[in-house]
Amino acid sequence: MADTFNPALPSLIDIGANLGHESFAHDLDEVLARAQQVGLEHLIVTGTSPEASERAIEIARQYPELLSATSGVHPHEAQHCHADEFAHISALAKQDIVCAVGETGLDFNRDFSPRDAQESVFEKHLELASEINKPVFLHQRDAHERFFPILKNFRDSLKSGGVVHCFTGEKNELFDYLDLDMYVGITGWICDERRGSHLLEFVQNIPANRLLIETDAPYLLPRSMRPKPKSRRNEPSYIIEVLNALAQAVGRPPEQLAAETTANAKALFQLAKAP
Repeated sequence: MADTFNPALPSLIDIGANLGHESFAHDLDEVLARAQQVGLEHLIVTGTSPEASERAIEIARQYPELLSATSGVHPHEAQHCHADEFAHISALAKQDIVCAVGETGLDFNRDFSPRDAQESVFEKHLELASEINKPVFLHQRDAHERFFPILKNFRDSLKSGGVVHCFTGEKNELFDYLDLDMYVGITGWICDERRGSHLLEFVQNIPANRLLIETDAPYLLPRSMRPKPKSRRNEPSYIIEVLNALAQAVGRPPEQLAAETTANAKALFQLAKAP
């Protein structure tokens, strides 16, 4: 892949892209080239199971100056995360190219795994992050009443902090996470007039030094895109759509917001300066 990063463009970091998804198997080089063409200097590949975490690391090692990875078990997969599987996740998380523990948390919206299993696996991830001193990459959907007290109980031991990825919640939830000095990740959900319009009312309350930006590709294609991609697949280059919507909502220029979120990502994930 040619190095197509344009230093004249706003520097951006996508903190969450599922590049191991099968939809990227045939054109990952082109996807990453397009990402660099819009100013993305770094992307974090999300791990959601032992197998997906292995794949995220494999991809990141192919492009080590552009990509990092996470290692974790998504709450949907919690029921399959037994001792051996979590030992595997732990070993992967200790690799240098892994910059965070997760994706982990609670999802009571779909309940693909029993709630007690989700909570147990979530706590194991928080213990692991505390042990190896890496930030946590967190998922929460319709589970704030259980998620928040668990996170709060571990917060003092999480010296590297973490991010509530793909925040879609309410204002009171946002303030709870900010009270714990957590980062907050915003995706194309904010571009969805059906589900994300409530975010426009309070995202400006996120301090400039706690805001992060992400695509969650190939999911959450920004609905505001015109024309819409024929494949309906989201990809990292579409982060510009999220940036512009977020900049308008918080009342700051896109270039300023890009600089702020990039600095925040580098600080949280301890990312080396990209070339």
